[in-house]
Amino acid sequence: MIEFTPKHEYLVGIDSDGCAFDTMELKHKECFIPNIINYMELQGVSKYAREAAEFVNLYSKSRGVNRFPALVEMLEWLEKRPEVKARGVQITVPQSLRDWIARETRLGNPALEKEVEANGDADLKHILAWSKAVNEAVGGMVRGVPPFPFVRESIQKLSDKADIMVVSATPQEALEREWNEHDLAQYVIAICGQEVGTKTEHLQMAAKYPPEHTLMVGDAPGDYKAAVPNNALFFPVNPGAEEASWKRFCEEGVDRFLCGTFSGEYQQKLLTEFDSYLPETPPWPVEV
Repeated sequence: MIEFTPKHEYLVGIDSDGCAFDTMELKHKECFIPNIINYMELQGVSKYAREAAEFVNLYSKSRGVNRFPALVEMLEWLEKRPEVKARGVQITVPQSLRDWIARETRLGNPALEKEVEANGDADLKHILAWSKAVNEAVGGMVRGVPPFPFVRESIQKLSDKADIMVVSATPQEALEREWNEHDLAQYVIAICGQEVGTKTEHLQMAAKYPPEHTLMVGDAPGDYKAAVPNNALFFPVNPGAEEASWKRFCEEGVDRFLCGTFSGEYQQKLLTEFDSYLPETPPWPVEV
């Protein structure tokens, strides 16, 4: 899946959208959500659809999840909302989409295209059209968004001591375009997007490094969950406090990681703070 020979004794994985780059709000609010409303026929409850999509993708513990499971979760929250039921709008989550998500690890357009070609499922074909429309919107909209302050400084500080890898659920093309646009690709040993596998699979490269020599930097609980089974340390970039997080990483986190004082009390303090930033349930009433 990913093959490279370590150049250093340390590995640092960095998430991209919402973590290294302030692109998450732009992509979801201007590209994902308008296409969700259009393709899922949610015009009659567009206000509530927007709130549900923003909650799942930006303001909850599901933040950063792959677009296809995120779409399912968003529709499920919408289905339980009393205001949506009162308007008589039917919310449907295609069972074929659930089934495909359950058995596929490379949740991207190439895998979905193969699935559609194999079985001709009309619902999956429609989901694929939505996903392609999102990519087209992102390609036309997202540009000129620099990395957060202290991202470049942190990467440069690490670059002669650690192998740096982009670990993301974003499509490969967008990752390569954005990291090259801002001249950061020169510092990384690999750029891994959704087509390559899950973030957990990306971080399996940690097996090539000594214990506690791998660190994941991310802005979502899913990033931490990817780090745990790979015995990687985790530095959280707190949503809404990204600049302060990267400043702390640059000024103290990098040094602690490289000198072996990151794990234990320091990481636990970071995790406790990180957990307080994102809720599990939405702020609106839901019906069972």
